[in-house]
Amino acid sequence: MATITILNKGLTIDAPAGQTILDTALNQGIDYPFGCHSGMCGACKSRLIAGSVELRAYSDFALSDEEREAGLILACRSVPQNDCIVIYDDDLEAPGHPLRTLEARVVEAQPATHDILILKLEMPPDVAPFAFSAGQFASLMFPGAPARDYSMANRPNDGLLTFHIRHMPGGIVSPVVHAGSIVGSPVTVRGPFGTSYLRRKHSGPILCVAGGSGLAPMLSIIEEALQCGIPQQIVLYFGVRDERDLYLIDHLDQLAGTHANFSYIPVLSAVTGPTTRRTGTLADAISTDFASLEGWKVYLAGPPIMAETVITSVAARGVQPADRHADPFYTAADQARLVSSA
Repeated sequence: MATITILNKGLTIDAPAGQTILDTALNQGIDYPFGCHSGMCGACKSRLIAGSVELRAYSDFALSDEEREAGLILACRSVPQNDCIVIYDDDLEAPGHPLRTLEARVVEAQPATHDILILKLEMPPDVAPFAFSAGQFASLMFPGAPARDYSMANRPNDGLLTFHIRHMPGGIVSPVVHAGSIVGSPVTVRGPFGTSYLRRKHSGPILCVAGGSGLAPMLSIIEEALQCGIPQQIVLYFGVRDERDLYLIDHLDQLAGTHANFSYIPVLSAVTGPTTRRTGTLADAISTDFASLEGWKVYLAGPPIMAETVITSVAARGVQPADRHADPFYTAADQARLVSSA
């Protein structure tokens, strides 16, 4: 039996054969950063100091070839082959919220677009509030449906939990949510998860990039930053396909009108008629508008292809890896395909 030494914790644990580093740690009650648990997000990225691992299939977005060559691994996909020593990114601003499972109730469901529903959940009055950091997500389980991950759109400590849920054709969960009879239903909420959360100690400007319902965590980050009085410039790029896919524009207008340091730019990628808005991809829009993003903090959420192209764009403009925080919205089918290829 191999052992795993986790330098952040100062612990050495036994690793059962065939079990990943992440599962070994979690099964022994050790808090280890993770998100998707399937090699998609990179939240469990760690440095292998000693030993060797079998690295199962993963997304190039989560771990690049350069990072792997530099000794980085994904704990959720790494099975020790002998005694290993690892260290994960010990972020000084890591929130450390307890992982909890709570029963909530749907109290409001309002259409935002033809395929996005804004859902609000009420937590039980006799339990402590669901603590999270702006930008994180939770696993939601609706009656008769498997769990799915959705980002909180509200500020922490707002009371109700707000989610933007897009209808996925052929999906299992989103049709249940969009069916029209969801108000009053119980929902199991587990979390919080995710490492793309607001870093309050960052003193430079902030770039938020949202694709579709990726607006949810960006709103949480922006509103929390503004409420906390963060003075630096905050710019949001909001990308959708066409005019009908834009939502909460009035709310964004209000934020921009109230806070001089906040501005936003809608970008349409597949317009079907005349428009006065920016068109093209988010990556191209950002590349056009900025010759340099050195010193900026970047948060982004949305479709994987958007996340990958934007990361490439901002990296070319000087944004360091430690200042790039992404939450790509991989579907359950995406994750299943990757896991099955292991």
